[in-house]
Amino acid sequence: MVPKKTLKLVKSLQLKKYRQQEKLFLVEGVKSITELLISSFRIRTLVGTSVFIDQHKSLISKRLPESAIYQAKESDISSVSSFKNNNAGVAVVEMPALRALPITLLGYALVLDNIRDPGNLGTIIRIADWYGISTVICSPETTDEFHPKVISASMGSFLRVSVYRANLTTYLQKVKLPVYGTLVSQGTSVHELNFAPQGLILLGNESEGISEPVKEYITDAVHIPQFGTAESLNVSIAAAVICDNMKRNTTKNVG
Repeated sequence: MVPKKTLKLVKSLQLKKYRQQEKLFLVEGVKSITELLISSFRIRTLVGTSVFIDQHKSLISKRLPESAIYQAKESDISSVSSFKNNNAGVAVVEMPALRALPITLLGYALVLDNIRDPGNLGTIIRIADWYGISTVICSPETTDEFHPKVISASMGSFLRVSVYRANLTTYLQKVKLPVYGTLVSQGTSVHELNFAPQGLILLGNESEGISEPVKEYITDAVHIPQFGTAESLNVSIAAAVICDNMKRNTTKNVG
């Protein structure tokens, strides 16, 4: 039986205040938890259904002592989970130690200015992972990378992509790399731009775009040409389009 204090802790970690206070966050669902189990992240507690625990018994026992594993009904897990229906489990995980912000980069990093939607941030982290980008740098206003919806939308990519926080104007002053800023209708078409071997891809707020103070540090403005009548592109879709063109361009140039 799961202790009430454990269920209370899991429930509390839905809120940023308690995640920051406890230095813990949640990982939920089959895919994310199974990837978590083979990662280097430190797992404090696992609450899972009997089916999930039985299916992954060998893997779980290698990572956690019996005292940290609790079997629970699906209804009990769903009641403290951000998932409406959670038939796998919830893991309580320690936040990684803060790391120094990288000034020197190999390849590319994504820089996010005031991205507020957790689903967008999680999807952008997943996109970064797909295109081999291991660094994402967020403004202080960007949503919390440990928000359950961010972790869920990343589909395990949060385990491989390092997310940093920085005042973007201060950071961009120090970095001697091209900054490709995505603007709605200004700059060079992404289909025509010749990307450098290293650089930063700067993405702005879902509705307002890149803020004016940050915009000053763009060295290469880039836009995605519009061929239809949609009002705008979702920021995570824009990230995928830019990353795809960057990767094809830089790979071709290397070859």
